[in-house]
Amino acid sequence: MVVTGIGLASPLGCDLGEAAARLRAGGHGIVAMPEWEQVGHLAPRVAARVAIPRELELPHKAARTMGRVAQLATIATQIAVRDAGLTPDEFADGTIGVAYGSTHGSSQANEEWARKLVKHGGFLGLSSTTYLKFMSHTTAANLATHFGVHGRVICTSAACVSATQAIGHGFETIGAGLADVMLCGGAEELHFTHAAVFDMLHAASKAFNATPELTPRPFDQRRDGLVIGEGAGTLVLEDHDRARRLGKRIYAEIVGFGTNCDGTHVTNPSADGMRGSMQLALRSAGIGPDAIDHVNAHATGTTIGDIAESQATHAVFGDRVPVSSLKGHLGHTLGACGSIEIALAIAMLREGWIAPTRNLEAVDPQCAPLDYVRGEPRSARLTRVLCNKFAFGGINTSVVVAAV
Repeated sequence: MVVTGIGLASPLGCDLGEAAARLRAGGHGIVAMPEWEQVGHLAPRVAARVAIPRELELPHKAARTMGRVAQLATIATQIAVRDAGLTPDEFADGTIGVAYGSTHGSSQANEEWARKLVKHGGFLGLSSTTYLKFMSHTTAANLATHFGVHGRVICTSAACVSATQAIGHGFETIGAGLADVMLCGGAEELHFTHAAVFDMLHAASKAFNATPELTPRPFDQRRDGLVIGEGAGTLVLEDHDRARRLGKRIYAEIVGFGTNCDGTHVTNPSADGMRGSMQLALRSAGIGPDAIDHVNAHATGTTIGDIAESQATHAVFGDRVPVSSLKGHLGHTLGACGSIEIALAIAMLREGWIAPTRNLEAVDPQCAPLDYVRGEPRSARLTRVLCNKFAFGGINTSVVVAAV
């Protein structure tokens, strides 16, 4: 399965080249959120926002059933569809499908719905389109309608693995001959409730509210939790033979996908489960650990998660493979992180460099002894990259991306 189109709406920009350049220069999208001071008992005051250029904004008529999460998904997908050269006629024959997700629907729309419901004690003043904005499959449903998709539509709503599950489902769908093209990815919108959830779990960064540029700190001994972000990323996956026949530009190839479940705890990660997911992806790709040149880690900056992930990675690769996380640049974009970070991993794969883990100054001694990329970007000849994403519920995903 090959990637013929990439679209982003990320804290580093809405153009892959721009975002990759900012990443290589050490840029980040973490900013102060002074408006969150109005939310009682909420300690985090930093997040990662997306600035949508005016020319990419959707017209009101197109967006009337979309909250911000679906709008971000649609903007990223419009970019990817144009990038892949897909035409409206191609969507009509049922050979193009969608696999897309988010943690849930629009949190802002859900908040507005609940506030009006409580205020009026009934449904007075509620818009008929509000539910369509916060329903769990709002990204996939709105994409299907917006682009006139007649093929299969798969909604993945599994927190931080939503996007990688979508890419995996797209990979498997095309591999099974059930579609020629799949629009795959994930999205998330920024909302204070996301920060509140992790704050209540003691997993949100709050020690660096006055210095947003210093957090999050994946694998670092001073890390104090994750930073919530927003965004969307879309990959157009096409059957290899079709893409070659049509003379498409090919960014990279998806050659392996692995997913499993810890089956032990809803929030505490399992190193064994993570290790198993990586091994499943390698088996799917038909390769061994020595064929991987870089591991794009999930590593969000939480105390327990980073330790477990480092141990799982070491169990599979030892200290041979360079490892880095992009969360210090992007924050944790939740349901979008898989597709945004795989897109940037593809940029690094094509250009021959590895981004360092931003803010990683002193590795936590409890983390496994990996080859952590720190400081400056590292030049590297990359042929295959393993991208890991893990979520609540013990759901683990790993995707192998190869150069072409």
